[in-house]
Amino acid sequence: MELNKVRANMEVKNHYLASYACKDKDAIRFMAIDDNDFRTPFFRDIDRIVYSLSYTRYMDKTQVFSFNDNDNISKRMTHVQMVSKIARTIGRALKLNEDLIEAAALGHDLGHVPFGHAGERILNEISNAHGEGNFNHNIQSVRTLLYVENNGIGSNITLQVLDAIMCHNGELELLKYYPKKKTKEEFLALYHASYQDQSLIKKLVPMTLEGCVVRISDIIAYIGRDIEDATRMGVITLEEIPREITSVLGVTNREIINTIIIDLIENSIGKEYLSLSPSIFSAIKELKKFNYEHIYYKANTEEMLNLYEKMFKSVFDDCLKAIKENNRDKNIFKVFLDDMDATYLKETSDTRKVIDYIAGMTDDFLVSEYNLIN
Repeated sequence: MELNKVRANMEVKNHYLASYACKDKDAIRFMAIDDNDFRTPFFRDIDRIVYSLSYTRYMDKTQVFSFNDNDNISKRMTHVQMVSKIARTIGRALKLNEDLIEAAALGHDLGHVPFGHAGERILNEISNAHGEGNFNHNIQSVRTLLYVENNGIGSNITLQVLDAIMCHNGELELLKYYPKKKTKEEFLALYHASYQDQSLIKKLVPMTLEGCVVRISDIIAYIGRDIEDATRMGVITLEEIPREITSVLGVTNREIINTIIIDLIENSIGKEYLSLSPSIFSAIKELKKFNYEHIYYKANTEEMLNLYEKMFKSVFDDCLKAIKENNRDKNIFKVFLDDMDATYLKETSDTRKVIDYIAGMTDDFLVSEYNLIN
């Protein structure tokens, strides 16, 4: 009886949400779940994500800069926490479901590989070359929660959270964000199609307004923070940022975040979509362009990129060979496959097993695996 009261306390927020917000009662799961838990559905998803092994490994995955000794430079863990905080701020202001927002924000990069987007491009090449289709970190994040976590059983995360993760692509900024409702079948069709159609990644639209919040918060979280990191690394100076950008958004990460959040809230409150003012949207586009030209393209030298490629391909080939030869002394068995559920082992191709294994590695573990075979 007392737990029923606790559950009622946790559900009370639904009475204050906007009419177009995603309510807890609307949560959809792929598998049945014990309803005796007093936690609400999306709150439970937060716990499942935070306690996952993939979440733990965020702490040693590259955000932008790899192989540096500066402890103040962002890691993937820092980024997802910032996305969560920014997104929950926007969500509360717009009377949206903060639990759904937090779960999606914390889980959106679980599929990110070692060495950030550089590593992602390499693993995409490997995946395509071996007939497994495209590799995209947002799709791998969904795959991780559906099929890899919990020893290959999956974490049974709600459809709305999985969809927000799949559609979070922070590389694509929009003036307005409109959610597009989906069924489980439509979600899975898009998920599977993404392996064959790379252009689909740029067309994915979240099914909830909460998912739209996470998507734009991904941009807000990194666009200024990456500048801070780049200045600490000596890659750029703040004076290099064009005045037409800083005069609109500000100079510091704090100013940039505050400016964009306030503009978004003012232009979105009471609406069933998110919107930015044209001036802020234009400045964001220009700042992203600046970041690509002056930060992201310079974050890794040609020598480093060649080393990453050598490491990924060497480890991939060695792991695939170990599976083919059933060499159970190799780490892919001892660290990964020996703990996996029989269904995962039976239904997953050897190549996909290796991709799952490498995608889940931290930077240091990939280096360690590479050093073991060289």
